[in-house]
Amino acid sequence: MSQLKNVEARILQCLQNKFLARYVSLPNQNKIWTVTVSPELRDRTPLVMVHGFGGGVGLWILNMDSLSARRTLHTFDLLGFGRSSRPTFPRDPEGAEDEFVTSIETWRETMGIPSMILLGHSLGGFLATSYSIKYPDRVKHLILVDPWGFPLRPTDPSEIRAPPTWVKAVASVLGRSNPLAVLRVAGPWGPGLVQRFRPDFKRKFADFFEDDTISEYIYHCNAQNPSGETAFKAMMESFGWARRPMLERIHLIRKDVPITMIYGANTWIDTSTGKKVKLQRPDSYVRDLG
Repeated sequence: MSQLKNVEARILQCLQNKFLARYVSLPNQNKIWTVTVSPELRDRTPLVMVHGFGGGVGLWILNMDSLSARRTLHTFDLLGFGRSSRPTFPRDPEGAEDEFVTSIETWRETMGIPSMILLGHSLGGFLATSYSIKYPDRVKHLILVDPWGFPLRPTDPSEIRAPPTWVKAVASVLGRSNPLAVLRVAGPWGPGLVQRFRPDFKRKFADFFEDDTISEYIYHCNAQNPSGETAFKAMMESFGWARRPMLERIHLIRKDVPITMIYGANTWIDTSTGKKVKLQRPDSYVRDLG
């Protein structure tokens, strides 16, 4: 945890805008590590960003200054990930999902945020959608970036898109252990393992870091007690699929909550999900951006 703190500090030093980093204590004694950028811009609805599986606040560094230019930005380490508390989650998919969602709502209440623009990436997109179903009054706009866990798993294997190498590597250990157990077993070789399977990270963050800062950050985020990781395993059928697919529930979000879905050019997530969400919400605002 101390090494994670140190490498994260190096990342946050890149921020140009004013920021505040601290633990937010929840009534149940859990703590959520939170970074607020441009806290002085209180006139607009704040943007709250929820990271994906195995991530943390540091991975938003390329976006934090630009997205906080005109409004306050909050980002936090999900319960069970990064520097946040790592409790024992329920072992069933619904219970694990509900624990995540309840922690987000309790965090919002503790922060005193009346409503927010809620942005989720990958697993964060799945959880942000689940949150919006349960607490629509708090969400002014739902933004989903490469959201995980939406489609139903095809019965025909030929319809399943081939995942990238790193996903196959993670999936290969799923039957025996938690998704990132291989990183913990690797010990001091862990950062090198991250670099080997995700060389794109170094290229992506090259404007800020020429060294292995990001690989180190991801390693130290995931070298600890696999609390959120165990919850994620309970929620998934295999790495690419959710046991409770969100496409079966997206219609439960209140009609007046606008949704924007964004997909990267090289995403391994099924990009047809956006069109399917549009079909399920004909009387609502749904924007699909490729």
